[in-house]
Amino acid sequence: MRFMIIVKASKGCEAGVMPSQKLLAEMGKFNEELAKAGVLLAAEGLQPTSKGVRVRFSGDKRTVIDGPFAETKELIGGFWLWQVKSKEEAIEWVKRCPNPHDGESEIEIRQLFEAEDFGAEFTPELREQEERMRAQMGQKQ
Repeated sequence: MRFMIIVKASKGCEAGVMPSQKLLAEMGKFNEELAKAGVLLAAEGLQPTSKGVRVRFSGDKRTVIDGPFAETKELIGGFWLWQVKSKEEAIEWVKRCPNPHDGESEIEIRQLFEAEDFGAEFTPELREQEERMRAQMGQKQ
């Protein structure tokens, strides 16, 4: 099972405040543990929304909206992709994670869809297309 572990943004990270050396070291150690356990697929922090954009879709129309965006508690500050045996295992790993921000923080755990989750709608042709794309992605890494 694959999960996206979502670190919510804080006012500090949205203001461009970088993490302390202590937090970077703690997160580095935690990421090494994840990697050694074979859990870690990806781990990235995100730039503030002031450097981002959103694209709003309305039928065929596309509207680009420049950041920053309001509602910090709804924004993503970073993420991991993990491969674990269960949601419970993902929860146990998150409980071991250093607090990503000073004070209160929140980390969200969301399971990724797998090919079999789509049922008959995911035809053999679509499966083959997905496999080709994943093979191409693997060549770039």
